[in-house]
Amino acid sequence: MEKAINRQQVLLQHLNPSASSFSSHQNNSALSASACLAGDSAAYQRTNVFVDDVVIVAAYRTALCKSKRGGFKDTYPDDLLAPVLRAVIEKTNLNPSEVGDIVVGTVLAPGSQRASECRMAAFYAGFPETVPVRTVNRQCSSGLQAVADVAAAIKAGFYEIGIGAGLESMTTNPMAWEGSVNPRVKQMEQAQNCLLPMGITSENVAHRFGVTRQEQDQAAVESHRKAAAATASGKFKDEIVPVATKIVDPKTGDEKPVTISIDDGIRANTSVSDLGKLKPVFKKNGTTTAGNSSQVSDGAGAVLLMKRSVAMRKGLPILGVFRTFAAVGVDPAIMGVGPAVAIPAAVKSAGLELHDVDLFEINEAFASQFIYCQKKLELDPQKINVNGGAMAIGHPLGATVADGNLCQDDLLVDALLHDIQESARCVATLLHEMKRRGKDCRFGVVSMCIGTGMGAAAVFERGDGVDELCNARKVETNSLLSKDAR
Repeated sequence: MEKAINRQQVLLQHLNPSASSFSSHQNNSALSASACLAGDSAAYQRTNVFVDDVVIVAAYRTALCKSKRGGFKDTYPDDLLAPVLRAVIEKTNLNPSEVGDIVVGTVLAPGSQRASECRMAAFYAGFPETVPVRTVNRQCSSGLQAVADVAAAIKAGFYEIGIGAGLESMTTNPMAWEGSVNPRVKQMEQAQNCLLPMGITSENVAHRFGVTRQEQDQAAVESHRKAAAATASGKFKDEIVPVATKIVDPKTGDEKPVTISIDDGIRANTSVSDLGKLKPVFKKNGTTTAGNSSQVSDGAGAVLLMKRSVAMRKGLPILGVFRTFAAVGVDPAIMGVGPAVAIPAAVKSAGLELHDVDLFEINEAFASQFIYCQKKLELDPQKINVNGGAMAIGHPLGATVADGNLCQDDLLVDALLHDIQESARCVATLLHEMKRRGKDCRFGVVSMCIGTGMGAAAVFERGDGVDELCNARKVETNSLLSKDAR
């Protein structure tokens, strides 16, 4: 009889979806359930025990400034990264020597040079020589990829605390192809399309899926409106780290000390009629203009991740939980559709459905691809980029582009580059907004398209929206965890 009871206890331990009790620091089983905030979808399953969750305890960014003429035009890249690395440590009172790795997403600078700059930035920020640094490049999603890499390393047990960051100075490192292009590229259309200017891919999306110029300009206006409102209400203050730097007068060489703490590309008075005056840049009768594209910009961001058990032991508030990540490939000729493929993949991996997601931060490389993704996934506009997006948090309007004569090279790098620091910004913006909304907002998604034809997306859960059995909901007739299992 005693052996039978023991076997039953072992069986119950295996059936228990979350076997943990932090108070005792042991994985003791207890069959219990709490209401599932995910609602009827409830396919959401926890794949690891509660205390092994990878959580975000801090997420900060610099302001995003116009390259070559904005607030960071005279700021070295390492001086952009250092303040956000320092912030995630100082604001959490974490001993920097405890960080297992710093991974920085970055694209334009030569690999070895940027790797050295990132290592230098870590020293400026107060990290000891024992903390390693590396860079990662998945083009537009490099910042999000850095966060995902750190989360994966923590889950694998390589270390318990890590930092995922994003950095780009398009003032310092404008986009350029080094050396000659392999003539073999002419033999394969897909390879050839990897070299298409991003603006051409935007035109391809608009043409193939019927996105009108009016729709694109309206989306840009909405982005500016929302970003201006968020700035005016102080929403970005929780995520932006002020950067003390300098502005050099190009005529006299005089240096002026400044502190940059506001995104300098937002235009609150942007109107559809104003944008309608801008000429298409890439195609004579096209729809992609300087006004409905993202800007080239300078900025950095950093996210501090760790095991939940470590955060709880240190008494750190949990901003969010990293749930899943997905990277996918799409046709390079319409690279902007990437989020429409990546988002469902990431959401499915989390055991959720699209309607379970409360907030989306989707890149606005171009209005054409942003609108397509929204329509394709049938997303509620009230859930997407509620504080504006890349078309506003950086896009320069006014006298410099009033005649529509924006350089093609500038737009070429828009979609490819803006989202490097933008993806790190999206994580910070999303998590802080989810915190403000509280129980009305549990799941959020960050996603972006990627140059050469890819997409990436990650699912986050609000930090105080979970408990040890949050994936279990009460059912009346049986003990199954989900209607999908019936």
